[in-house]
Amino acid sequence: MRAKICGLTRVEDARAAEEAGAAFVGVILARGFDRTVEPRQAVEIGRSVGIPLVTVRVDEPFDLVVEEARSVGAGVVQLHGVEPPDLVRRLKEVGDWEVWKSVRVRSVGDAVEAFEAYRGVADGVLLDGWHPGRAGGTGRTFSWTDVSRVRSGLPEGTALIAAGGLTVANVSEAVRLLRPDIVDVSSGVESEVGIKDHAKVRAFIEAAGAAPAAG
Repeated sequence: MRAKICGLTRVEDARAAEEAGAAFVGVILARGFDRTVEPRQAVEIGRSVGIPLVTVRVDEPFDLVVEEARSVGAGVVQLHGVEPPDLVRRLKEVGDWEVWKSVRVRSVGDAVEAFEAYRGVADGVLLDGWHPGRAGGTGRTFSWTDVSRVRSGLPEGTALIAAGGLTVANVSEAVRLLRPDIVDVSSGVESEVGIKDHAKVRAFIEAAGAAPAAG
């Protein structure tokens, strides 16, 4: 089970995540969020580790997303707004990076629609908890049981990334039910906003890796 530690703001936290076994580190480059960092900080974080850097964007101009992805050395561009499949396709064509499309799940239908809309386009579909006024980072879960029933609808070769309210206490259950390819956590391993608790990071990755997936 691969894990992404997101919302990083400090080099020391990125290094701790890598040492704990994380497969990805993530930074928020979208403006106006609690854990937003400047491109120069993203460069420092990305260069401090040997694993892919994920840059999170929310409904921003295409040229800006591309320019900053290139400048910080992004391995993955994660789109967390209402970006259409065509924009995802264009991003894949202009850079040597993966593109993940995040979807806020209010009902199982949201997952089904996303699987179909981004079929053959996105490298990964990230399922997050829904909040009426926030694009992500809400700490809210969605119904893993409901989505598990439609898990087979995810296109072959497309990664399923589970996010939204994951913690050390519940990641095993999420893995067991959803059988994701990647689990994504931010606030669930923090001591305060933007500051990771290294013990929680280690415990989260260990719990995710030890969880048996449902058949």
